[in-house]
Amino acid sequence: MRSSRLRNIVNKKSLITVAGPMVRYSKLPFREVCRFYDVDIVYTPMILAREFVRNEVARYSDFTTNDKDTCVIVQVGVNNVEDFMKFVDMILPYVDGIGINCGCPIRDQVREGIGAALMSEPNLVANLIKTAKLKYGDKVFIDTKIRIHKDINETIDFVKIIQEAGTDMITVHGRTKTTRSSVPVNLEAIKTLRPHIKVPMIANGDCFTLDDYKRIVEYTKVDGVMSARGILANPALFKGFNKTPWSAVEKFMDLTTSYGLPFKISQHHVSQFLENMDVSKRTIKQLNDCKNMIEMIDLLDSQFILKRSNEIQFATAIDPQFR
Repeated sequence: MRSSRLRNIVNKKSLITVAGPMVRYSKLPFREVCRFYDVDIVYTPMILAREFVRNEVARYSDFTTNDKDTCVIVQVGVNNVEDFMKFVDMILPYVDGIGINCGCPIRDQVREGIGAALMSEPNLVANLIKTAKLKYGDKVFIDTKIRIHKDINETIDFVKIIQEAGTDMITVHGRTKTTRSSVPVNLEAIKTLRPHIKVPMIANGDCFTLDDYKRIVEYTKVDGVMSARGILANPALFKGFNKTPWSAVEKFMDLTTSYGLPFKISQHHVSQFLENMDVSKRTIKQLNDCKNMIEMIDLLDSQFILKRSNEIQFATAIDPQFR
């Protein structure tokens, strides 16, 4: 039972590290890179339940996995029980947990009753959880990822309702649905919620370094921390690297060429890594100007020593290996 792996982590590990869901970018190769740097739990991007259950093309494009892809939580955007249960039925054998998205602030999603719109629908969220638990019990592990309300008492009421419904974990992004990411995360709100949450609790927001992780845990007393923007740029941040190690580029390039990803997504990942290293803006611009994978590989080979997986000391270097 895959959910047992996840339960062992959240119930036995003193502090949990989580790579959060990122639209387009939390695909299989990147998830494996995160685990290379010992991230405990890695999320998929949000998948829309209504598309996934009705469209075979959407299923193949939205979700790929393999036997190394654990522990993985698939995040779902959903606004009704019927689609949710069809989604759970189809994907449960391939994941360790299901994450209900109650936090996405994108206007189109909110307009359709998905993401942050669910913060106004605690009874619907509770019904999603209860229905899945009634059918699968402990075979399904559910994380409910929420934002905070302007009135924290409303959030306290919300978490009580979803806990009663049976959620296994709660991840709290310390911003409201209208708070910009440029505004510091509200750690005080997360700290206020902590005594009211009896299941494992993860804090989300503004984790860009290991020091951030430690500071958030110390202040809020949560069980773990999720990073999204930070880990996108530096998948090794929980290992204490303040800059992305060169090993991340080598590991990612090996995985993305082995498993496959749309070129623009691969390009964005490598660009994000290089921007977090001591690499010139000129080189990063050249990389962003590449039109396909062959051009990008040629550019990297011309300016760096990019080891392949069959070479000695592959994916071990910390600093960029310039030619």
